[in-house]
Amino acid sequence: MGEIRKSNHFVNLNLNVRGLSQSATLVINERSNELIQQGKKVYKLGLGQSPFPVPKIVQEALQRNAYQKDYLPVKGLMKLREAIAAFNYRHEGTLCSPEDIMIGPGSKELIFILQLVYYGELIIPTPSWVSYSPQARIAGRHVTWVPTSEVSNWRLSPEKLDLICRSDPDRPRVVILNYPSNPTGSTYPEERLKKLAEVARKYNLILISDEIYGLLDHEGNHISISRYYPEGTIISSGLSKWAGAGGWRLGTFTFPENLRWLQNAMAIVASETFTSTSAPIQYAAITAFEEHKEIDEYLVYSRKILKALGNYMTDRLRAINITLPSPKGGFYLFPNFNFYREKLASKGILTSFELCEAVLKDTGVAFLPGMDFGRQPEELTCRMAYVDFDGEMVLDKAMNDFKDKPIDNEFLKSYCPKMIKSIDLLEEWLENL
Repeated sequence: MGEIRKSNHFVNLNLNVRGLSQSATLVINERSNELIQQGKKVYKLGLGQSPFPVPKIVQEALQRNAYQKDYLPVKGLMKLREAIAAFNYRHEGTLCSPEDIMIGPGSKELIFILQLVYYGELIIPTPSWVSYSPQARIAGRHVTWVPTSEVSNWRLSPEKLDLICRSDPDRPRVVILNYPSNPTGSTYPEERLKKLAEVARKYNLILISDEIYGLLDHEGNHISISRYYPEGTIISSGLSKWAGAGGWRLGTFTFPENLRWLQNAMAIVASETFTSTSAPIQYAAITAFEEHKEIDEYLVYSRKILKALGNYMTDRLRAINITLPSPKGGFYLFPNFNFYREKLASKGILTSFELCEAVLKDTGVAFLPGMDFGRQPEELTCRMAYVDFDGEMVLDKAMNDFKDKPIDNEFLKSYCPKMIKSIDLLEEWLENL
């Protein structure tokens, strides 16, 4: 018999895909679940999934619409787009038409398709969400990272953005601005948004304002930069974070009217890829975006819980010489372990990846290294998602037993014990270095 010819399938991969790893947030979740199945105690601060249930009236709407089976319009169900336009005005004061809205199977998919159809450089402040840069690589787009500093709460500087653009002012560019931020929990004050808008207008930038955590601003005071740069801002949002519906996969883009050409190009690609977002999910989402007292209360108490827990964890971390910004929205912290650099180095721990590996192995506390978010490996920053608690039970307690009471430390110790224990274990681990 002749010799069987061996092939290296790797070389047949698209060059833009070679060497890419699975999304870090999904990897840490799968790894945590595997450890749990092996009987190990794991504190899941890795995946940023809302701990809260989908609001009950939205769940009921899905049940009522389970029979929906038709392919819907590529840009989305018109009744849903009408509800989102009204929702945007109600919450943001943003005037838009239903025609300006596009629905996709998650905002992640919409951000990717935009990079695919728009031929421009991608500007990303770092630290940033883990998928922006890999998406650009898959689409063959050039990425310019803009380093930010802890001193400025990891926020993009208008001056740095201007510096990047001025050398080639006519170059097409897309800037991604995500706030409240994943991974830092920081947000942007109004004056900073106005200055960023001035730079964007000066260079005719397309701005993707990723506001998926906007409704989880801890004070309920989120401001969209689209107020100050309406002609060039695309608002990215969806149901995954504020409505606890990550697995439903429904994202939204709100375009300015003058970018209708870009929306139409995205719709062409959508028609040849995902066709349309799930019909039952779109029909159910109408209820989520309509005005309902139950949803308003759900948001009030979700914010109340996340604010209290985020502040508690921040105080505990700062007490052991870990520096980080105070969280202003969402459910993330971005601690810096630089104080322990020498002690960590003596144990052979020199990078954020090695730090996270050691903590997971020794304590069962799972979180992600700053290098996954675009930071240098030797910077000892990490992302913690403070979501490992029974969101349905905690929300019920807050809305009923603590309706007129503050969410204090005793509440957190009683109803969020895994979050408290994760900090206890981390503190003990650092003390024993």
